[in-house]
Amino acid sequence: MTDKHILIIEDNAFINSAYGTKFNRESIPYKIAVDGEEALAKLQDEAGKLPAVIILDLILPKKNGFEVLSVIKNDPRIKMIPVIVITNLNQEIERRRAMELGASEYLVKADTKIDMLVDKVRKYLAYQAT
Repeated sequence: MTDKHILIIEDNAFINSAYGTKFNRESIPYKIAVDGEEALAKLQDEAGKLPAVIILDLILPKKNGFEVLSVIKNDPRIKMIPVIVITNLNQEIERRRAMELGASEYLVKADTKIDMLVDKVRKYLAYQAT
């Protein structure tokens, strides 16, 4: 794979470890941010090396995922990056809000195996390669 990486925005250390193990096995480079402010700082600091895909939890410290998503989709430099929301919030109002803010996908953690998440990431990486 090229130098493209994904950015995982998730505050749960166990989930980050599981995602990291899987993405390492799949040879998909990744970076992790554990709160909304760190995520936005990483997106501003990348010096031209923006992530190809963002995986975003909605329940985060400092800035929640809705706030992060809003900032991403209102920044012309990064708004084109696909954002896969993966959360425990399972209400239609939350799904609708995330999609209206510009999420590419909305997944519920309890219903989503890591392999499914990897497949979705690969879909966006393949789309960008064409």
